[in-house]
Amino acid sequence: MPFRFRLLLIVSLAVLTLDQATKFYIDNRFALYESATVFENFFHITYVRNKGAAFGILANNAFRVPFFITVASIAVIGILWYLRKLGEGQKLHVLALSLIFSGAVGNLIDRIRLGEVIDFLDVHWYRHHWPAFNVADSAICIGVGLLLLDMWRQESRKKKADA
Repeated sequence: MPFRFRLLLIVSLAVLTLDQATKFYIDNRFALYESATVFENFFHITYVRNKGAAFGILANNAFRVPFFITVASIAVIGILWYLRKLGEGQKLHVLALSLIFSGAVGNLIDRIRLGEVIDFLDVHWYRHHWPAFNVADSAICIGVGLLLLDMWRQESRKKKADA
């Protein structure tokens, strides 16, 4: 099995296990909207459910569940297709795509199972809250950040080579 698919498997197992285990724990130990302080005025564990996309976008749309399941499925298939095209030397690119893939699958599981996503990581500064998120969302954000970093590094190398 090529490195890129071994890495995808390892990252996916780790992220999906952590994502689904934390969501299961929150769903079984917290009442909806219950909150526990981790760091006063900065970080709480707060159980919420997100019917929409990031920041609750499309939360009240009647077609949201089929729409989000379709979009996530296309993204997952697209990532698998793209991974096949990558060379063995593109390790950071593979890691980034593996994180995005894992996060998409983690939230897709919630959408199929519940019709919404369990969120619980509540970062804030006093009363100014960032929307709650979960492990899958974190994996997606880290993956996108690494993908942008890798693309920037590749572009920098290309400019140096052209100079």
